[in-house]
Amino acid sequence: MQESAQIQNYLGMTAVIASPPMHRLMRTLQRLAGCSAPVLITGESGSGKELVARALHHYSPRSGKPWVDVSCAALPDHLVESEMFGHEKGAFSGADSLKPGLFELADKGTLYLDEIGELDARVQVKLLRVLDGVPYYRLGGVRKVSADVRILAATNRDLEEAVRRGRFRSDLYHRLNQLSLRVPPLRERREDIRLLSEFFLNQIDPGLEFSPDVLAALEHYGWPGNVRELRNVIHWAALAGDGRLVSLRDLPVEVRCTEAAAEKSPGCASEK
Repeated sequence: MQESAQIQNYLGMTAVIASPPMHRLMRTLQRLAGCSAPVLITGESGSGKELVARALHHYSPRSGKPWVDVSCAALPDHLVESEMFGHEKGAFSGADSLKPGLFELADKGTLYLDEIGELDARVQVKLLRVLDGVPYYRLGGVRKVSADVRILAATNRDLEEAVRRGRFRSDLYHRLNQLSLRVPPLRERREDIRLLSEFFLNQIDPGLEFSPDVLAALEHYGWPGNVRELRNVIHWAALAGDGRLVSLRDLPVEVRCTEAAAEKSPGCASEK
């Protein structure tokens, strides 16, 4: 039986779900949400890993407790440990006051570590100990800190390959990968494309509509940048048009001139 399309909001992010793969993922997600074991979320960049993490927190017994998220790749190398575990006043130059770390801020709730594969080896060791329930010191601290946190980690990298190359600790990988979820790329869930496109267009201007050939082109395109790329394309098309109907010419050439579309539109060859 075909499942109906759904639009849900999870901590300020909207999930638009129409395809069978995404319905299956959400059912699995809701089963995993009830426990406190770490979950490793994998998938291509822009596929929606943070949305899945937020949904896990939303459906979990911790939903009324703190949600804290951080991109490990965005933290400067010299501040990673301080941000994760906090520091005491005077721990280093510029540490003018005590600063609780992300684990303390997320106590009793959920800590989402995006791009977990970017953590350096020193922080990986400390993270492993915290995941094993070992109290830790803030930088410059003399009193140990404990935090009850559920860890959700995400990556677009092949962590198994990183382990084989010695770039990621195998013990940390297995600790994080107690439960795992794979977010399928947009090309594997084409039923979502139409609904997502209409959702994004409505956010920009509820008075705009797509012509049928636009929707066909969107559904045929491969979307290497996944949902993030789709959102950007819709934003561009909405601004590029000069009427109430978004037409094929308003799309970027690589989107409107897919292989399927090129067979019907000889002009695509010259545009490319």
